[in-house]
Order: sequence, then structure tokens, then C-alpha cells
Amino acid sequence: MAKIIYTLTDEAPMLATYSFLPVIEAFAGTAGVEVETRDISLGGRIIAAFDDRLPAEQRIGDALSELGQLATTPEANIIKLPNISASLPQLKAAIAELQAQGYDLPDYPDEPATDEEKDARARYDSVKGSAVNPVLREGNSDRRAPLAVKNYARKHPHSMGAWSSDSKTEVATMGKDDFRSNEQSVVMPAADSLTIQLVGDSGTTVLKENLKVLEGEVVDATVMRVAALDAFLKEQVQRAKDADVLFSVHLKATMMKVSDPIIFGHVVRAFLPEVFEKYGTQLAAAGLSPNNGLGTILGGLDKLPADVRDEVRAAIEKGLADGPRLAMVNSDKGITNLHVPSDVIVDASMPAMIRTSGHMWGPDGEEHDTLAVIPDSSYAGVYQAVIEDCRAHGAYDPTTMGSVPNVGLMAQKAEEYGSHDKTFEMTEAGTVQVVNSAGDVLMEHDVQPGDIWRACQTKDAPIRDWVKLAVTRARASQTPAVFWLDPERAHDANLIELVKRYLAEHDTEGLDIQILSPVEAAKLSVERIRRGEDTISVTGNVLRDYNTDLFPILELGTSAKMLSVVPLMNGGGLFETGAGGSAPKHVQQLVQENYLRWDSLGEFLALAESLRHMGTTTDNPRAIVLADTLDRATERLLNENKSPARKVGQIDNRGSHFYLAMYWADELAKQTEDAELAQAFTAVAESLSSHEEAINAELIGVQGHPADIGGYYRPDEEKASAVMRPSKTFNEALASLRG
Repeated sequence: MAKIIYTLTDEAPMLATYSFLPVIEAFAGTAGVEVETRDISLGGRIIAAFDDRLPAEQRIGDALSELGQLATTPEANIIKLPNISASLPQLKAAIAELQAQGYDLPDYPDEPATDEEKDARARYDSVKGSAVNPVLREGNSDRRAPLAVKNYARKHPHSMGAWSSDSKTEVATMGKDDFRSNEQSVVMPAADSLTIQLVGDSGTTVLKENLKVLEGEVVDATVMRVAALDAFLKEQVQRAKDADVLFSVHLKATMMKVSDPIIFGHVVRAFLPEVFEKYGTQLAAAGLSPNNGLGTILGGLDKLPADVRDEVRAAIEKGLADGPRLAMVNSDKGITNLHVPSDVIVDASMPAMIRTSGHMWGPDGEEHDTLAVIPDSSYAGVYQAVIEDCRAHGAYDPTTMGSVPNVGLMAQKAEEYGSHDKTFEMTEAGTVQVVNSAGDVLMEHDVQPGDIWRACQTKDAPIRDWVKLAVTRARASQTPAVFWLDPERAHDANLIELVKRYLAEHDTEGLDIQILSPVEAAKLSVERIRRGEDTISVTGNVLRDYNTDLFPILELGTSAKMLSVVPLMNGGGLFETGAGGSAPKHVQQLVQENYLRWDSLGEFLALAESLRHMGTTTDNPRAIVLADTLDRATERLLNENKSPARKVGQIDNRGSHFYLAMYWADELAKQTEDAELAQAFTAVAESLSSHEEAINAELIGVQGHPADIGGYYRPDEEKASAVMRPSKTFNEALASLRG
């Protein structure tokens, strides 16, 4: 039997799965398609990392590694929901919850001393940050807004804040002594084994050895100099105060799990210099690091002696009062831009700011112009280009604007997102070298204590596949395609030569394919979207992430409505369901009010593509009928406004699943391609339609009261299922279909 793997992940997407998965299983079974699940949630990954230390009844196996292997096979058909890319505070919270649930797990050792603590730290660090996506992404990314979604956005435009020509909102970035400006890059002439070493006053320290590289692989190395970073941040704090705008920092402390928390810590120090000058040693001794955010420090002050605790709290309050106004995550609760590294993620926070008149929320609960600090200059100019366009021409119009689909290079841990095991905070001055097996120094940087040095790799096969996918998408959609590559950046300069070489291997006759720097590509793209024209952005891994939030948030109001297909290089398919940045707030609302706002549209879109892929690769025409009717049902759902609303008493995630099932059953009953399938769904369609009022009453009737799901990172299956499937009538209708 053909098989789809549906991933169990975290937060709101996981809760929605309890409601939607029974629908999928019931419908897919009629086409001979089996649906299995694999747990790749943060809690599941933690448990798997310690399986050998847990009793048999608590072990779950390493589902992520299993799926990573599956992704390299032609049989792969994986639906991937958003998961937590855990920051350290999130990781520690998940560990504490699992311990409370009876899992005998060690605490996270901040400063491991014993072999046992070092082992525990290594296991936990393997779970932290972007542990999932690089394992599964054995292909490059094809993300675009489906026509039904785009049409709906044009008919029902989301709100866009008005832009003023005198807006003071700006992006601040270093431009020198940062990762972009210090980058070096080589293309490997042959397979080799590399060593990364620090040659310092105390001798030579091996930072990483036996680093395997393939022929044609692009290997990069770079460093951010913290003296320059600190000077830059000090200037921006003063600049925001002088300009009387909000100060905000925008990083990616989840995916860039080594470098960006360190940079975040420098920002906290720069904003509160007197606190760390006077109390930094005592805070460090208490395990309170600015890398984990101001919230962790404030929450851990009880670890300090009472007199010091009060002094530190007063010094922080004074520093916040004396500095520029801080952008807020939640002004009502006093949660600032500096509280939690994972609260303000650049690819979600910057588009939201641009959409909202260039504003963020201030301490007074009002919107204000903002100085958006993005220290590394690799991609900061893209956001500045869009801001300048909005300042000159006003907000975009969702009813007329074009689209910017994306083809993204991401396979096999390409580029910066694969740098975690090769990123180091320098402990002494010296020279970091990348050396080949013959002892030749390929790249080197002089470093000082505290500098952040990193290396990353991009294999040749993904680059070839990326170019092929770009040509394929440009041809299929007859849309201009632009490679966003910066000739002044070492890595991109190498990629430009490879792209030119590999484009020559394809038929590009009649296609409009260009190579532009990210800033120029952004300018061209926004010019075209104002004219209602589409432009494919062909980007590296990080810009793939950024662009597939930036443009969808402006076009559609959310990035969760993008179709995200990953054609795996060995013939399988990975179907992603969108971003999960708003998921934590949705869980909070469910627990408080038994109302889940999460929109599963991404799941609907991904499921249709998964079924279509299944039908094509296994010669199962019935699966294709399911896919086509699901697409029609999804369009009806949008047009009938049956997506989740916002407040208790309205349709929520569970209600949208009911309507999707009702429309899907109706479309299957009406279709003429498969008479047997039509007959099988006729009774179900009639039952759901005739019981619409009763089912709605059951779904809405449970709202307005607290809901117990048994855990945030590891919900109790029985409790969560009961909360997410409260309609007995709907459940019985699905059960009748499954027989």
C-alpha cells in the first residue's frame, strides 16, 4: 500500500493534527493510501536523544534520523509541519516539562565538567535550533502562493498600514567587519578532509577535524569581529535615542543557534552597559547570560544575594528608562524586544513591521517608527530596499500586487544553516585556518577573543539541482526568474560562476533569467509587484527563508498560506505546510478559552500535493482524484469564509476542518472521473451537510472555557484528542467512512 508520512510536531500545528489527521486517514484510505505518523516534535527529539537511558515503555526511537534516511529514497512522501527550532530557554522549558511528566532526564548543563555532563550537553545540543529541517531537506525548495489563495487575497484583501514619506524607520547594519565583508570561499578541486584550527599564543588548537568535503563543493569561512559589533551596537542605541524611534534587533537565534544568541547577548549588553559593567561577573557566576535574553536574567535574579538582586533590578530599570524606547513583543506584559532571543525572528518580524506602516509596538502600547538593527549586512539591504520603496510609493495593494514565488537552495544543509557544528566563539587571539589534508591553508582569519568565526558548506549536487529547478519553474509558469547573488560576497561570487555554467546545460530559450545582487533583485521585484507582475526569486538558503515570509506576508497577510514543495533529489517528495511563528500565542488561547485560531490551510495545500505526487509516482489515479477534489474543496473553504476567525463563538481550527471535510466529500461525490469513489462519498457528503448545524453547535459549544491538553511541549494524547475532537456527530461520520 502506498504510504504518506505525516509528521507530529509542536504547538498549534500539533494540536491541529489531532483534529485533522482523522479526516486525512478516512479520506486517503478510500484511495488505498496509508497514512503513518512520525514524532519529530521537540519533546520527541529530546526523548529520542536519551532513549538508551529511559525504560522501554518511554522509548520512542529516533524518528528524525529515520525520516532523514527515507528522504534520500524515491519512495519518500513526507508532509512536514512547522516544528520548534528551539532556543536554549525553550529547550530548558521542554526538559523541565518532560521531567515533571516522569522522564528521567538530566538538566541541561550550562558548563559541563564531567564526561557525563559533556555527553548530556552534546545530546541536548543536537536537538537545539534548526535540528529538523536540514535533516529532511534532501532537495531544494519550491514555494509559491497557489492561485486559489492569491485570488482570495485579491477579493478579500488583508489590512495594510499606510506609509508616510517622512517615516523615520530604517535598517541599521554593520557593512564591515561582519560575516559578509570578511567572507572567504573556495570551490574544492577534489574530495578531501579538512581541519579547522586556531593558531594562537598557546599553540595550535584543533576546532574541527575530519571535515569531509566532495569535489566541487563550495566551502566558506568568515568572522564577525565583536569589537566592531560592540561599537556598532553602541552607536545604534544612541542613534535610536537621538531620532526618538524604537530600538529593535532582528536575528535568527533559532536557526543560527550558535552565532545569533551570542550576537543577541552583545545587544543586551550594549543596551544596558552599566548593568554588565558593574554586575556582569556576578550575573555570570549565577548562570545568567544575556545570550538567553533579558527575561531569563530578570527571572533568575533570585539566584543572587538579596541586596545584589535589588541593585541589579534597579539598574536594569534605570537602563531601560535612560535608553531609547524599546520595541515590544507584548507591551501589556512588559515583554521587550530583548527579553527572549527567539521572540523576534527576523524573517517574520521585519515583514510584519513593513506591513504595519514601518511600525513596531512601543512600551506605551502604540505603534512607532523603528530603527531595525540587523548586525550582519548579508541580507539587511533587502529589507532597507523594500522600506525605501514603501516610503516613496506607499503601501502595497493586495488586490492588485504581483507575486514573488521562490526557488531556494537548501538541500543537504546548504550554506549558513549548516554552519552550527563549525561556528566558534574565540577564546584567545590568533589565526583560524581551514587546512586541507596536504597541510595547505585554504582560508584564514586573524581573530581576537570573543570573535564569532564560522564555516559552511554547499555541495555541488544541490547547486545543480537548484539551477535545474529554477529553469523548470520559469518554464512551467512562464515567469521571469532572478538569481539573488551578490558579486561582492565571496560565496556568491563562486555561485555566480557555477550558475552560469549550469544554466548553459539547460534549454533557456525564451526564458527571462537574470543574476542580480539581493538589493537590486529586491528593487526589481517590488517594482514588478506594484505593476501586478510576478518574479521568481531564486535564492540561497537564508534568503529562501526571508523571502518566503517577506513577500507572502505583504501579498497574503501570512506566510502560512504558501504552497511549499521540496522535490527531493532522489525522486521522493517533501511537502511543507508553512511557518509556525504565531503558534505559541494560539496554544495560549486554546488553553485559556478552548479556541484554536491556527489556520491549517498550509496542511490542506501540502496534502493535495502529496496525494498528487503519490498518484503520479505509484500509478494511483484515485489519489489524483483525491488531490484535485481537495484543491476544489480548499478554494470553496476560502470563498465561503470558513477559515478560522479570531474570537470565541466563531469558527476555529476544528470548524475549518469540518467544513473542509464537508466540501471535500461533496466534491468527491460530484466528480465523474471515478464512479466508485463518488458512490463511496455520497452518503458521507449528505450526512455532513444534513448535520452541519448540529456539528457546528458541538464544536462551538465547548468554547469559552479552559482546556486541559496535559502539556505544552508534550501534550497528553488522550486529553488533546478529546479537546480537538469535541463533535460526536462529526467523529461518527468519519468513522462510517473508515468502516
